[in-house]
Amino acid sequence: MAKSATSRTAKTSSRKSSSAKSAPRKVVPGKAKAGKTAATAGRKASAKPAKLPEWNLTDLYPAIDAPEVAADLDRLDAECTSFEADFKGRLAEETAKDGGALWLAGAVKRYEAIEDLAGRLGSYAGLVHAGDSVDPVKSKFYGDVSERLTAASVHLLFFTLELNRVDNAVLERAMQTPELGHYRPWIEDLRKDKPYQLEDRIEQLFHEKSQTGYGAFNRLFDQTISSLRFKVGAKELAIEPTLNLMQDRAPAKRKAAAEALAKTFKANERTFALITNTLAKDKEISDRWRGFEDVADSRHLANRVEREVVDALVASVRAAYPKLSHRYYKLKAGWFKKKKLPYWDRNAPLPFAATGTIAWPEARNMVLTAYKAFSPEMAQIAERFFNDRWIDAPVRPGKAPGAFSHPTTPSAHPYVLMNYQGKPRDVMTLAHELGHGVHQVLAAKNGALMAPTPLTLAETASVFGEMLTFRRLLAQTKDRKQRQALLAGKVEDMINTVVRQIAFYSFERAIHTERRSGELTAQRIGEIWLSVQGESLGPAIEIKPGYESFWMYIPHFIHSPFYVYAYAFGDCLVNSLYAVYEHAQEGFAERYLAMLAAGGTKHYSELLAPFGLDAKNPSFWDGGLSVIAGMIDELEAMG
Repeated sequence: MAKSATSRTAKTSSRKSSSAKSAPRKVVPGKAKAGKTAATAGRKASAKPAKLPEWNLTDLYPAIDAPEVAADLDRLDAECTSFEADFKGRLAEETAKDGGALWLAGAVKRYEAIEDLAGRLGSYAGLVHAGDSVDPVKSKFYGDVSERLTAASVHLLFFTLELNRVDNAVLERAMQTPELGHYRPWIEDLRKDKPYQLEDRIEQLFHEKSQTGYGAFNRLFDQTISSLRFKVGAKELAIEPTLNLMQDRAPAKRKAAAEALAKTFKANERTFALITNTLAKDKEISDRWRGFEDVADSRHLANRVEREVVDALVASVRAAYPKLSHRYYKLKAGWFKKKKLPYWDRNAPLPFAATGTIAWPEARNMVLTAYKAFSPEMAQIAERFFNDRWIDAPVRPGKAPGAFSHPTTPSAHPYVLMNYQGKPRDVMTLAHELGHGVHQVLAAKNGALMAPTPLTLAETASVFGEMLTFRRLLAQTKDRKQRQALLAGKVEDMINTVVRQIAFYSFERAIHTERRSGELTAQRIGEIWLSVQGESLGPAIEIKPGYESFWMYIPHFIHSPFYVYAYAFGDCLVNSLYAVYEHAQEGFAERYLAMLAAGGTKHYSELLAPFGLDAKNPSFWDGGLSVIAGMIDELEAMG
């Protein structure tokens, strides 16, 4: 019932972590003296870091043991039970009567209010757990709330199923009234699920069993990852600091971190293989019963994107591997005076990049300044995240790795989680997550049913936030070597966002397809991982022993199968959007914010039309990829 967070951990795996996507980046001109660039200003390795903000969840509930939580859980039970008593078995008959449209509109409105309440409870429990998933009290709270939500929502299952059985003509007539017409986008969207719905009692069984099925294995993954410790030298580190070391300036530290990750992953491979096999089988059972043909069709349906569009994206990206990732990593190896880079140096800082870390106030300033130059309204919304303590930035033991922006529920506001460690990529992650956050704030006016946005467009908002920050930094940076470092950093991020995510998608497809024929051993999963990584990274990255286990920590494979292509979709789309912006800035910001404010009320094709973009055009993706290729051309020319 509660919405899921828009996460960046697959990116984390290369946006957030050094293995999937790299860490997030953020940059904002701080109070630098004239002549210093934003990229170098204010970075003294010896400077004491500013205290990082921790979120204040009291806008949701005062505490996990607050009476408000217990009262709302009881209220949810009562609301769900009475809703079922009032409406179950009556939708088709009542909607067909005179005045049926108003009756149904009242039912939908009540359903929406329940969704909002459930979203508040579920979000709060999820955020508390994400902040510290190894605390047994918080873990129990999360589990107990999840069980209560599942039990309560069983009483609501009938509603969307019955609504989809109302005759088309009857429903269309009812939607002519403004009261029900308001919900037309949600109702029409709902009816796209109709071919895949099951009989009511089977839906109820699937729903209730989810707690002991995929829900339990998701939780096992989270708790296992958070509790792992990696021995690097004399230190025992959690996963985030260990992944962060793979972006350290010292080659020996990068290698030691990679070896520590590989050793601990190897020791836990049976657990991760069991989780992966179980969830892939769980999905196969669901897909088979519902009638989905392809392993990713359920994700495409949820994203409201056509399979052919995703297939075209994947084909374009894979065909571009040689001119993108293969070419860039060859260039990077040359900068390190090598023919090949070991895999742990893939995200290594460039030899000519500025040293030191970016303090939190500087990161904040970088992002807000970039946002403000594009749209004061966008910056104003983003600033609330800092001022009102909607961000949890520090690295802590037990905290979820990576980063995400959780929309919570329209009656509240989003929260951002990240693990900020002062890297340039952390600044971009901040820009990324605030892009999500601004989107979620703007879309909230659509209510609990129509605020949620398909992942493809959600990632467009976040990646656009990054692009704004990057372009502003680049414009302000005059030093040739620092411009080269910024440009190379952006190319790495785009490769992590596009190439790496499509490789992840290919990996998932192979795992889920092969799982239909039986279980996969950890060794077999590792073989598939190495195959797709070798294809995507190219000959300039040396895959050494140990890397075969690096599939284990990427949470998107567990929490949101096939999520990852949304990153590539968003990045290519942003490249095209930004080109439109550069050629015709007049009125663009207004159109862009209107697109975000639409939430889930329009199909992506309808939202892109005002910008003259059509993702169904086969050449569309090549245009977005050519932007990355052009940046690599520029880097090659710089030498």
